[in-house]
Amino acid sequence: MLEKNTSYIELSKEALQFNVNFLKSEMGENVLISSVVKGNAYGHGIESYIPLAQECGLNHFCVYSAFEAKRVQKSLIENATILIMGYMSEKHIVWAIENNIEFFVSDLVCLKTAINYAKELKSKCLIHLELETGMHRTGIEEECIKEKVLPLLLKEKEYYELKGICTHFAGAEDITNYFRLRKQKESFIRIRNLIHDYGLREKYTHTSCSAAALRFKEMRYNMVRIGILQYGFWPSPEIKIQYLLENGLDYFYLKRIITWKSKIIQVKTTPKGAFIGYGEAYRADAEMCVGIIPVGYANGYSRALSNSGTVLIHNKRALVLGNINMNLMIVDLRNIPEAAVGSEVILIGSQGNSEITVASFGELSNQLNYELLTRLPIDIPRNVVE
Repeated sequence: MLEKNTSYIELSKEALQFNVNFLKSEMGENVLISSVVKGNAYGHGIESYIPLAQECGLNHFCVYSAFEAKRVQKSLIENATILIMGYMSEKHIVWAIENNIEFFVSDLVCLKTAINYAKELKSKCLIHLELETGMHRTGIEEECIKEKVLPLLLKEKEYYELKGICTHFAGAEDITNYFRLRKQKESFIRIRNLIHDYGLREKYTHTSCSAAALRFKEMRYNMVRIGILQYGFWPSPEIKIQYLLENGLDYFYLKRIITWKSKIIQVKTTPKGAFIGYGEAYRADAEMCVGIIPVGYANGYSRALSNSGTVLIHNKRALVLGNINMNLMIVDLRNIPEAAVGSEVILIGSQGNSEITVASFGELSNQLNYELLTRLPIDIPRNVVE
């Protein structure tokens, strides 16, 4: 069988279990942790990650789209709840109702469509009302809730279940957003109380992503939507510092689940004065031993890391030389004499006492952890290791 890929990703079960145990301890037994797996499980791969997450004790999953929800559904090893947080077309709404998939209702049109199809299907739609509280993105405004949504919900009670009332904070990972987030908290509480005044009650109240769940304990309610934390990354340096200070800790490390690996496919000597790779981005100042690695920007390794990225080979760092190509890169092997064709290359992850972090990519390429992870191509094989 032909080998399709030139790199692969490993997912550590031990690391995820550590992170899940931490989250459950931190959030408390009365708070449901919903695992956010949009963006191909933050680049970790839905099909590989979902069974692993269930084995580690997660059984509620948030996605962005019906397409992602279907991928999660096919990957489950036992029953679980799936919640769609993003756009829903009419076909998506019908599919969700038929498959008992929960979904955000972010405007009046979506609510009306969902109730109409629930009637037609003689079923119930499982909805979470998303409130506009100051994010100014998706969400139903307070006036619309009062004048149009509540009358409709009171009239059509037999065609829906109010699974949740929710909102999303506008940048909880940034301490400077304090006043905006405080206003959002006030708006959410006010609108939720309004809904309760009409006798409606939700099963879950949820406002908090990873950053908000750590910053605003009072806003955890009985469900939190945890994305980046479960994968072993802090939402921002500020959130990590705040957590350490509040808990009197000098340090605390989440465990990264992901390791991205490749191998050397060629070793060669480059003469002094030669330009390496495309253009004149790097010129050899001496005779050099270099290695060719079959991963480039088409494989998820940012071109912005040209002449600045590093990889690990035999527990040592090797600098990327010249421009990242579409499907390969060239690295400096002068300090790694044991490197040879077939030597393992760590693009992200640990080897010996050294580590290439996603954060280091971000610092060099101006990409957020979230962005870099979700850009890892979907066709890279993801394998679970203990």
